Amino acid sequence: MNIYQMSNNIFKKVFLFYYEGFKSMTIGKSLWAIIIIKLFILFFVLKLFFFPDLLKRNYKTDEERSRHVIEQLTNKK
Repeated sequence: MNIYQMSNNIFKKVFLFYYEGFKSMTIGKSLWAIIIIKLFILFFVLKLFFFPDLLKRNYKTDEERSRHVIEQLTNKK
């Protein structure tokens, strides 16, 4: 009897499907590691250096920040 036939729960079947697939991977594991490292660099490292928090730097309170954002969104240019 197959392991997928023993389980009636669809979430368990999906989990076991991916678990067995990742367990038998050889090259895929290293490719997934590269993808995760790239995503980390894109979302965390680049954000720290190239996208500073301008609202936090220019305004002291949340109320001032929200007022500025609302003004920018609602003013006609």
